[in-house]
Amino acid sequence: MAGPTEQGKLFVGAASDEAPESIAINARCGVRTYDGHRVVLVAGLPLAHFTVGDRVAEAYAMVTLVDQGWADQKEVARAFRCSSRTVRRFQRRFEQGGLASLAQSAGYPKGRGRLRASRARLVHELKSKGMSNRAIARRLGVTEKAVRKLLGRMGWKRAVAEQAELQLDASGADPNLSAFSKSQLALPAEIARNAAAPPAAALAQPTDHPRPGADPNLSAFSTDELLPVSFDTDPADRRADRLFAYLGFISDAAPMFRSGSRIPRAGVLLALPSLVHSGVFDCARDVYGSIGPAFYGLRTSLVAMLLMALLRIKRPEALKEHAPDDLGRLLGLDRAPEVKTLRRKLKRLASFGRATEFGRVLAERRVAARGVAIGFLYVDGHVRVYHGKHTIPKAHVARMRICMPATSDYWVNDAVGDPLFVVTAEANAGMVKMLPPILAEVRKLIGERRITIVFDRGGWSPRLFQVILAADFDILTYSKGRWRRLLKRQFHWRTTTIDGRKVRYRLADQRIRLLRGKLTLRQVTRLSDDGHQTPIVTSRRDLKDIEVAFRMFERWRQENFFKYLREEYALDALADHQLEPADATREVPNPRWNALDAELRAARAEVARLSAQFGLEALTNLESIRRTMRGFKIANARKSRELMDALRRYVAAEARRSSVPRRVPVQQVVDGPIVKLATERKHLTNLLKMVAYQAEGDLVRLVAPRYKRADDEGRTLVQSALAGAADIEVTETELRVTLAPLSSAHRTRAIAALCEELDRTPVCFPGTRLRMRFAIAQPPADIDR
Repeated sequence: MAGPTEQGKLFVGAASDEAPESIAINARCGVRTYDGHRVVLVAGLPLAHFTVGDRVAEAYAMVTLVDQGWADQKEVARAFRCSSRTVRRFQRRFEQGGLASLAQSAGYPKGRGRLRASRARLVHELKSKGMSNRAIARRLGVTEKAVRKLLGRMGWKRAVAEQAELQLDASGADPNLSAFSKSQLALPAEIARNAAAPPAAALAQPTDHPRPGADPNLSAFSTDELLPVSFDTDPADRRADRLFAYLGFISDAAPMFRSGSRIPRAGVLLALPSLVHSGVFDCARDVYGSIGPAFYGLRTSLVAMLLMALLRIKRPEALKEHAPDDLGRLLGLDRAPEVKTLRRKLKRLASFGRATEFGRVLAERRVAARGVAIGFLYVDGHVRVYHGKHTIPKAHVARMRICMPATSDYWVNDAVGDPLFVVTAEANAGMVKMLPPILAEVRKLIGERRITIVFDRGGWSPRLFQVILAADFDILTYSKGRWRRLLKRQFHWRTTTIDGRKVRYRLADQRIRLLRGKLTLRQVTRLSDDGHQTPIVTSRRDLKDIEVAFRMFERWRQENFFKYLREEYALDALADHQLEPADATREVPNPRWNALDAELRAARAEVARLSAQFGLEALTNLESIRRTMRGFKIANARKSRELMDALRRYVAAEARRSSVPRRVPVQQVVDGPIVKLATERKHLTNLLKMVAYQAEGDLVRLVAPRYKRADDEGRTLVQSALAGAADIEVTETELRVTLAPLSSAHRTRAIAALCEELDRTPVCFPGTRLRMRFAIAQPPADIDR
């Protein structure tokens, strides 16, 4: 142990520049080397103390000095005799992989497969077939970055779409953040250092073999993905896995369940089969890949957020009201992620900028699974009101009958009212402007199939109808504007059964011509009991008039969907309060033109008023008193002058208005930066809530044959089952969930039938080989008495 004298020599304040063992970083900081040790001093106090030659400690000291604001990158680089680029590289490594990443040796990372030059021809062939970089990398057992670099050296000419995708990939993090290969990502440091890099073919197969009796196709992720491995033995104590995640060796914690009885809210596991069948986990893996070394990785974060939505935990802040231990048992973890952790995960996913791509892939899976329900698509806008302090575009809120700062989202729902995808409008653009890009997205999803687009009066535009029909779509909407009312004798009663529902309308069917006869459409008008007539316009001439009316009035399913998501899923809640730059060249109405237009209207009204008075005087003029026009003008000279002055003011106001543009760039109107609410995180949360709603709807459809009031109370029944307690029993191959009985015997029997239906399709809990089994405890025999 060093004596007081030696310590005094070592821990001295920033020495002068003349001392050979001392280096001044700046006026506050210095580095002193003594007897094989090095001390970083800040204001005379030691910030770091390490042995000369300890590269990890030295790099960490450099990162600490810059991150804490004691020195800038150039000062630190000069003091430690390296470049500013090296300092930035250390900062980036520490941010992505923690302290362990600072130990990365120079050169190509050990254990990571290289892409030999001999495979350049194979890569070129696969890329020519349209295969993505990620798929090529997975097939060859290398990283996507290696494939991208090889294609660059080969001079591959990327298409515009691939360049856009490449820019998105560059904004996110490399999914292989660890210095170890993908097969070693879940191994401890000692094993990973001693393990040889597996061949490329081995990476396509899981390292852990399925347990006896387990179906290899049951995982929520495909079998070519490695299942996570846990190094803990106690499911209630995951400290080892958390340590390895901190060191960068784990990209997602392996679920480990423990048996228990009456676990709160464990009934939500009933929705896992529907979530797995939706493909949300596969789609997320294909789009995002990984979010880097973490205990709560991509799969765990998605499961947590989806179960939160189903449990009506509407915001991350609401997690403070629930015990993390109880929610963690539903995820197979010791604790569920807390508020700040979940926010970080959302921020991390949003940094990739791939929410639109994620939504498109989800929609493709939904269309493939429910093609029958895509014959009619309902498009409607939903306005999210903003109550913050920032200046954003306004929109008319129909339910409040007022114009307020807001953001408009346009949702596309299928024939039964389930959402398909959502698009955020730029600057609250109207439906007439948004329909063409929405239909272009629909065409990518459904191919060449001709479908009918149903929308309200906000999309009324005969010229737009021509564009839609030319794109091989049919339209179904309400008529807008003036139209001639029909006689009562023209209406006839129509009765039929559609989708199992008996409907009866009083209808009149006729043809109408728009755009001066250039466009011929069909109009079906409904006569209500109170005498109100509702005209419906469509291009479908093959449908019966009663089905046209039925499909149009089914649009209220989408309105009910908006109301349900606002109340149950907090659809209007903001995911963050971040802003992002908006298009400053976007044209908006010119306030100056509006003011001049108001002035012109006032001048026109004044001219009309004075002209009426002057004409009235001329009409009532007594010719016996004023026989000539000259006499009339002399008698009304004051009114004549007032009228002429008003005419001159009107002409001048019209000239001033004509010299001012009607629309100008928004940067000329708004003071300060042009911003809008950040859309990426909100879009991502909307997609997750949409998937949760779809899973809930799938459960309602499964329980409907056994529950008579499914149309009115189906979602309430499913929600009660999901929010209830359940017993969990874990075996070698199964995860058995036994729900608590519901409030009545007939409701319990309905959920029991649902459990039997779910057991017919084998599904594993995501990230495990445990097949899920469901049952419900039987209520007491006298529960109905």
